[in-house]
Amino acid sequence: MENEKFADLRIDHVPQTLREIAVERIRAAIVSGRFPSGLRLVERNLVDQLGVSRSVIREAIRYLEAEGLVEVLPRSGPVVATLDWERARQIYDIRLRLEAAAAADFARNADNAARARLAEALNLLQKAFESDDPQVLYDATTRFYEEIFTSAGHHIAWEIVHRLNGRISRLRALTLASTDRRVSGQARMQCIAEAILARDPDAAEHAVREHLTEAAQIAKRLLESQEATKIKGVS
Repeated sequence: MENEKFADLRIDHVPQTLREIAVERIRAAIVSGRFPSGLRLVERNLVDQLGVSRSVIREAIRYLEAEGLVEVLPRSGPVVATLDWERARQIYDIRLRLEAAAAADFARNADNAARARLAEALNLLQKAFESDDPQVLYDATTRFYEEIFTSAGHHIAWEIVHRLNGRISRLRALTLASTDRRVSGQARMQCIAEAILARDPDAAEHAVREHLTEAAQIAKRLLESQEATKIKGVS
C-alpha cells in the first residue's frame, strides 16, 4: 500500500504536542530531500502519512512556512520551497558575517562556564553525526551554534540565524553528503570549537570562514547542476 512507504512518519506516542512532532517529521523529510523542492504538500496525504488531524497538519504547514521551508503558491497550495543557488548564496553570506563575528567574540570574551558548555555541545554534535536520525543532528547542530552566539552575547544575530535554521539545515544536508570535500563538515565544526576553546579569536574567525567558504562552493556546484538537469529535462 502507498501509506506503507511512510510508516516511519506515523506518530504513535505523544511526548510533545502533536504539532511539534508533525513539524519535526515534515521538516526532516524536507531537509533530507525525501520531500524535494516543489513537491505539493497535499493535506489529505499528510494526514494519512503522519496519522494526525487536518488541523495539526495546517498548523505544522504554517510553522514551516514561517521557517521558509514551505511556500504557498496560488492555485497550488503549500509546496516545498525551492532551494536554488541565489537564495543559498544569500544565506551563506549572512552566516559568514554573523558566525565569524560570534566565534571571534566568544573566543575573546567567554568565561570558563561558557567554554565548558561549548565542549559539551561539541561532544553531543560528534555523537549526532553518527546517528541515523536527522532530527538528532538538527537538534545538536542548533545547540552548538546557539551556544556560540549566545555566549558571545550576539543574541539578535542568533535570532536571525535561528529563523534561517530550517533552510540552513537543508543546505547542510546537501553539502555534508558531498564526497569531494577537502575536509569533512564535522571536522570543520570541530576546528571552530577548538579555536574558541583555545581563546584564539583570529583562528576561530578563520575556521568559520574556511568552513562556510567551502560549503558555499559545494552548494553552488550542486544546486546549479540540479537546476541545469531540471531545465534539460523540461526542454
